[in-house]
Amino acid sequence: MRQLRFSPDWEYAILHRALSSSFLLLASVCVPMACAALTLTTEDYPPFNMQDPSSKAITGISADKVVELMRRAKEPYTLDIYPWSRAYQSALLSKETCVFSTTRTPEREALFSWVGPLVRNNWVVFARAGDQTQPKTLDDLRPFTVGGYKDDAVGEFLKGQGINVDPADHDDLNPMKLSMGRVNYWATGELMGRYEIAKAGLTDKIVMLFKFKQTELYLACNNTVPPQKIDKLNKLLQQMDRDGTSVAIERKYQ
Repeated sequence: MRQLRFSPDWEYAILHRALSSSFLLLASVCVPMACAALTLTTEDYPPFNMQDPSSKAITGISADKVVELMRRAKEPYTLDIYPWSRAYQSALLSKETCVFSTTRTPEREALFSWVGPLVRNNWVVFARAGDQTQPKTLDDLRPFTVGGYKDDAVGEFLKGQGINVDPADHDDLNPMKLSMGRVNYWATGELMGRYEIAKAGLTDKIVMLFKFKQTELYLACNNTVPPQKIDKLNKLLQQMDRDGTSVAIERKYQ
């Protein structure tokens, strides 16, 4: 059999083409940390995040913003709704996982990488209509029991102020607890509180007393999420704020 021989130039050309093809193949393969799908968790906290009982769709001000954010980023993701403690712990302990809507506090700052703010949230105190005490400050609440929500930032903040908090497993239980006198007052986010009061049919029986703090709610990501991905999401969220998308989403729930 005749042996084929190639000139040095031909050998170089073949080697160059082979190396180039190999490089393109490698470039098309995702680096695991850069291309892994994000796991997104949230809780039932209307009107920011909530699940439709019939369709099971997860919607709300924050949820709609996060979904649009993932679309613009072309980011693969899954989205599930859990009780707050589970949703929060998943993001805290699991790689490539984020939780919303999360209040950004000094105690949590180093625990997560932050995308936001998604929305701003007033913390307020509700009372039974006709309440004779009418507290006006947090100091006025110290002799009383205040309804809160297990592991929620509002209740944790009040505990830090020396206030006696009675935590419920779900915040939607607190309007009834308040109306029945099982707690003296209830502290929660303003929009969420008004939503749950209306849903429980207690609009005439519960009133808002005062606002004691304004906070911002974020998408809080496990620190394994690459910084360049966090930066990209923050820039896209700022773009949504500038082009009117964020305001349009908020108006849907007003």
